[in-house]
Amino acid sequence: MLQVSHLRENSEDIIKLLAIRNLDAKLMIEDVLNFDEERRQLQTKLDSTKAEMNSISKEIGNLFKSGQAEKANELKAKTSELKEIIKFLEQELNEKAKALNTLLYKIPNVPNPIVPKGNSDEDNLETLRDGKMPNLNDSALPHWELAKKYDIIDFELGNKIAGAGFPVYKGKGARLQRALIAYFLDKNTDAGYSEYQLPHLVNEASGFGTGQLPDKEGQMYHVTEDNLYLIPTAEVPGTNIFRDVIVDESDLPIGITGYTPCFRREAGSYGAHVRGLNRLHQFDKVEIIRVEHPTKSYEALDNMVSHVQEILKELKLPYRILRLCGGDLTFASALTYDFEVFSAAQERWLEVSSVSNFETYQSNRLKLRFKNSDGKNELAHTLNGSSLALPRILASILENYQTENGIKIPDVLVPYTGFNIIN
Repeated sequence: MLQVSHLRENSEDIIKLLAIRNLDAKLMIEDVLNFDEERRQLQTKLDSTKAEMNSISKEIGNLFKSGQAEKANELKAKTSELKEIIKFLEQELNEKAKALNTLLYKIPNVPNPIVPKGNSDEDNLETLRDGKMPNLNDSALPHWELAKKYDIIDFELGNKIAGAGFPVYKGKGARLQRALIAYFLDKNTDAGYSEYQLPHLVNEASGFGTGQLPDKEGQMYHVTEDNLYLIPTAEVPGTNIFRDVIVDESDLPIGITGYTPCFRREAGSYGAHVRGLNRLHQFDKVEIIRVEHPTKSYEALDNMVSHVQEILKELKLPYRILRLCGGDLTFASALTYDFEVFSAAQERWLEVSSVSNFETYQSNRLKLRFKNSDGKNELAHTLNGSSLALPRILASILENYQTENGIKIPDVLVPYTGFNIIN
């Protein structure tokens, strides 16, 4: 959530930057500033009324002490009137503050100036491409056929148990899935991230804290009876660890990692690009989350990008990095880099990671602050990244490592799987 003070002081620049998202935010920001002005006027009136009542209360005490009970009682009637006015003003102020927050929740984060303009993924800027493209023969199969051939993932069984988008991993498929999770966590903890086991459901405050609520696109599964939400990513419970927390400046940076299943209602469209593991309602992901000093967050973002690169290099998967355009940014992100791996059998790029800097957008919602060198509370910056999302990584391994004799296991994963081929 944007800070009103920042909006007030930089409204023209913010409107220009939000245009990168293809958003004309002029009226939205004008509404916010008008509401804030009304709120400030109410606050001033409330403060002056309270001050008047305090002054009269002191005067009443002095009158009683001096034996002027009649005058004191006359003033007591005045305090009763002031109490009613204060009650009314407090109610008005509370409603105005709620309305102001509702307006602020509708404004996405301000993009970093280096975010390219654009409307869709076709406008994303490729910043790097690395890795050797596999050379498969004409009989190469897509992963959903390989899964059936080697009986390692059962999509039909998942459909029977739950519905489309809920696969069942079997045998060496389940073992490979577990190996990837363990490998990702080990890489992250070796890089200094503390491992957490996180809840798979969150409350409403947590959803608002990281920007998933209000859920404009209906992507979250809602447990209505308890008003809880199944997590769309470990970012939500992981970042909410720091909700309503003031950390010491000396504690920064803070880095955590965690594995969770993720749940998303997004239906997607039909066709080969959503078949198999390409798009799921439930999938596994290992996340990295950072809380950073504002002056260090973009250096941290670069380090997170390098970290994901290292993992993909060890897996020996061809990948590219995209700087997302304004139209493809998530609501809360100021700058995002997507990683895509090349799926040889499908002959297309598959997104496997997003690494984002949210600056103060989440921390303002979360009230996540640190005490700076001047002893003042200051909003921290939050970042997160997939390290990594498993379905499309697994799909790429199955397709890119297939041979006539079976599916080879990347060397770095063999100590985790206990086998070097699926056949």
